[in-house]
Amino acid sequence: MSRFFRLLRIILVAWRFGLDEFAVVASESRWGWAVRILPALRRPLPTPRAVRLREALETLGPIFVKFGQVLSTRRDLLPADLAEELAKLQDQVPPFPSAQAREEIQKAFGRPVEAVYAKFEADPVASASIAQVHFAVLPDGTQAAVKILRPGMGPVIARDLALMDTAALLVERLWADGKRMKPREVVAEFARHLNDELDLMREAANASQLRRNFDRSPLLAVPEVYWDFCATNVMTMQRMHGVPISQVERLRAAGVDIAALARAGVEIFFTQVFRDGFFHADMHPGNILVSIAPEDRGRYIALDFGIMGTLTEIDKSYLAQNFLAFFNRDYKRVAEVHLESGWVPPNTRVDELETAIRSVCEPIFDRPLREIKFGNVLLRLFQTSRRFGVEIQPQLTMLQKTLLNIEGLGRDLDPELDLWKTAKPFLEKWMSDQIGWRALLRNVKQEAPRWAKLLPQIPRLAHKVLADENLGEMHKTLQQLLAQERYKNGVLGVIAGLLAALLLWQVAMLLLF
Repeated sequence: MSRFFRLLRIILVAWRFGLDEFAVVASESRWGWAVRILPALRRPLPTPRAVRLREALETLGPIFVKFGQVLSTRRDLLPADLAEELAKLQDQVPPFPSAQAREEIQKAFGRPVEAVYAKFEADPVASASIAQVHFAVLPDGTQAAVKILRPGMGPVIARDLALMDTAALLVERLWADGKRMKPREVVAEFARHLNDELDLMREAANASQLRRNFDRSPLLAVPEVYWDFCATNVMTMQRMHGVPISQVERLRAAGVDIAALARAGVEIFFTQVFRDGFFHADMHPGNILVSIAPEDRGRYIALDFGIMGTLTEIDKSYLAQNFLAFFNRDYKRVAEVHLESGWVPPNTRVDELETAIRSVCEPIFDRPLREIKFGNVLLRLFQTSRRFGVEIQPQLTMLQKTLLNIEGLGRDLDPELDLWKTAKPFLEKWMSDQIGWRALLRNVKQEAPRWAKLLPQIPRLAHKVLADENLGEMHKTLQQLLAQERYKNGVLGVIAGLLAALLLWQVAMLLLF
């Protein structure tokens, strides 16, 4: 019943803010009459449509705000007025009262704010869908930023996620492509990351890990976490100084090389994904500053670590092979990797998939971002994936979202950015590290402690293995065959050779595993 009322509220909010204006219904649709009648039942709305859309998303809650944040990065898919207004959702969500912020701090530490911080600024410097940030000073004089969770967020998010799960279930059952798209698994993946945002201790751990991954990196700075001032609803970290990455003219006036900044963003993304398998999955402009200090001008500063993505070694390998084959225009290899990974049905013809991928990808090469209509590319890729039954990979959902963020940032910073040429050298080096002599040395180094422990035990383990009843019988049979000299080069000789190989294989497996 609660889901029904939530759905009803969404419909009423949409009507109240005139979002039916965005509905696209064919005249022959049986619901077309409703879209034409609804505006007549509502008083005229003088507010611009972009403002109404932003206000509706804010009214509906944090999940819808996040949806607007993602949309704001896709300026190639949205009219300029909508993109500019939705960008305000990145860090200009209405804040909750300062008194509530102080109450949350006292709840977290069991002491009043004055006993925790030497100074605490009442007015927040940023307010987002899940939390807001205040500047403070620690007792030792260290400048800090304090992130405080919005009170009562848990029940709201749980309700919206339940509604999304219901909608996903309907999509699976009513839409022909529903099962292939795995909407419920995608919702579950999104829910897992969203629930992580409700625990600021988890976010603090994410920040600490990312900071360690980029320790002393000239490309990316991550704030230090002050663990003595952290709790599940409060996170205290180093105060960072920089200019929002969306303020391009201000960065240019400060002497930042904007083209180099765009290339560095691509390198940071691929480093996180392929080197670490641990990446910032909420890289909208509101979460990124750029340093203008002389000593590290142009260095990225990451904020907000509530949503982080992870990839397994298998995921990284298949992704790298896909990207590299794509950059080399080796569409046959792209098709083969899809088949090897199980992303397409096993009976898929490689040549047909290769041709389909070529027809989508070939037109976009050797063009700067400003000349590429990614909306059309995405539409054609979706049509191709549907034709060949490509299965959506839920574990890659956050990566796909981050790719959209990166592409949006790249377009804003440098429309001339050649994404392919920027990423290709990095991927080639990564692949060389994975399959070349460096990988061999790294694997030997990793396995050395295990072999050092195992080697002295081999004689005892071998005796134990050979005492096994089944292997003992196999060993006796092998001895009998080898004893028959006249069959050394005949059929029994071949059988004996196979039996010996099998015996050695069994012994090796038992010793190693």
